[in-house]
Amino acid sequence: MSTQLVLLAFLMFLVTYPSRALGLLAPAMDRLPRRAFDYLQLVGPAILAALAAVAVMVVSTDTGPRFQVGLPWLSVGACLAVVAWRRNLFLGLVTAVAIAIVGRLAGLD
Repeated sequence: MSTQLVLLAFLMFLVTYPSRALGLLAPAMDRLPRRAFDYLQLVGPAILAALAAVAVMVVSTDTGPRFQVGLPWLSVGACLAVVAWRRNLFLGLVTAVAIAIVGRLAGLD
């Protein structure tokens, strides 16, 4: 892991935090139209999903980035399925981590 990733994470925080903190910073959020409020609630998860998709689907090689299918797909898919089924993000994340741990211990990657 390089220090450039720390800088990237900080820059992403600066870009995404205002949209997530809008509810705390704007006292009249409850007067927004329901459709706008629903949209703002989904900005953070959408950004996280996009970051996860790139981390799961693209791997860097010496010849450049390439598309990858493997164990991370199974972990993320299981997480999405559990979250959709149980409406519990924590349970979905625990499921994804457990699949990743068991898969790596079994030699899959």
